[in-house]
Amino acid sequence: MSELTLIQDLLIEAQQQDWFTGVPRHLNYQLLPGKALACIGVRRCGKSTFLHQVMGRLLNEGIPREDFIYLNFFDDRLEPVRQGRLDLITEAYFSLYPDKRGRGGLHCFLDEIQLCSGWEMFVDRLLRVENMGVYLSGSSVRLLAHEVGTAMRGRSLAWELFPFSFAEFLDARGIAPDLQGQAARLRVRKAFSEYWDKGGFPEVLNVDEPLQVMIHQDYFKTMIFRDVVDRCDAIHPRAVRDAAYRLLNSVASLYSINTMTGYLKSQGHRISKTFVGEMLDWFEDAYALFSVRLFDASLSRQLANPKKIYAVDHAMVRSCSTGILVNSGHLLENMVFIDGRRCGRSLFYYRTRNGREVDFAWKEDSGQVCLVQVCEQMPEGSETRERELTALREAQSEQPGCRAVVVTRDEEAIIDAPHGTIEVIPIWKWLLQSTLQTV
Repeated sequence: MSELTLIQDLLIEAQQQDWFTGVPRHLNYQLLPGKALACIGVRRCGKSTFLHQVMGRLLNEGIPREDFIYLNFFDDRLEPVRQGRLDLITEAYFSLYPDKRGRGGLHCFLDEIQLCSGWEMFVDRLLRVENMGVYLSGSSVRLLAHEVGTAMRGRSLAWELFPFSFAEFLDARGIAPDLQGQAARLRVRKAFSEYWDKGGFPEVLNVDEPLQVMIHQDYFKTMIFRDVVDRCDAIHPRAVRDAAYRLLNSVASLYSINTMTGYLKSQGHRISKTFVGEMLDWFEDAYALFSVRLFDASLSRQLANPKKIYAVDHAMVRSCSTGILVNSGHLLENMVFIDGRRCGRSLFYYRTRNGREVDFAWKEDSGQVCLVQVCEQMPEGSETRERELTALREAQSEQPGCRAVVVTRDEEAIIDAPHGTIEVIPIWKWLLQSTLQTV
């Protein structure tokens, strides 16, 4: 069978299949003529399903199936195309439908596009010359920040996709995000307990705990070796592995390149600080581990101070870590981080002039600073309560007019403070805030 015939068969198969559309994602994307839609996120978070949802939307708008070009580049049969022969795609399609050439109005879906060489110019040609709608998915921040942003010269819009949010998890379970009334709140709180255990990767939602742990562990290993070591051609693969697990065990904790380099050298790895710095960028590129810098107007001070580390999914941390360093408070903090990242916030941690730390700080579009402390429990009179509130009060005095919040596992209150109020909000309500504002 020729390469052209194979691609024709794959295109026809895709047009004839019933696409699995799963749970509708809460991604406020827009389809604009002349711009490619790029969906970027960690592997197995549902990017292919999201593309199927876009296809379903277009079908409902009256677009015929014959106007769809869909290929998933994880298919090993597409190796010649992955090596730079993307022109075979349009050649195969227009051989099947010669009357559609030059007509425009076609829709091309290219799944896991980062596996292909030279895809940027090909996509640019589809947009400019063929006048197609183009929809991409990929598992790389570099696809978002560099290739899409520069090589395509403003002809694309990129949207990040993460594992299920709590609101999407409720959708998957058929539970309304309703907090009105005791019975409704009880349903939501019970669902949160399950979300706490399972996390947001779609594949683990309906499996038992041993299989869930196996799936999470397989995901993390694949992120390390396929999405970091192989993709970045890392010359110290065992050092990459050891660093990844060290950081995973340290979620919500501070680290520095110096301390990480020292740790890896103590494990027998002959690596440099430069390599460690590059490796940390690779982890973020793969959407596996994320670094948060100090909230400071000076970029040099941001870079000079230690950073905090977070993972893409709190339940994956529990499944893959040794359990020695990770505690439930750190997992709660990880949930707040991913929720903030999902909402598009530029997150930092805050340190007061007296050296007290607030877990998160960011600026809203309005310019207001938001300060969020994460604490699993704050019993009255406890040292924990005093420590967390003291840090927030100091930060309030340094950031006049800010919003100050403590996110807890189940407590709720309004606390008066010298420089404003402090909201205490349970995590299950915090994660639903944006959803509750729109329902």
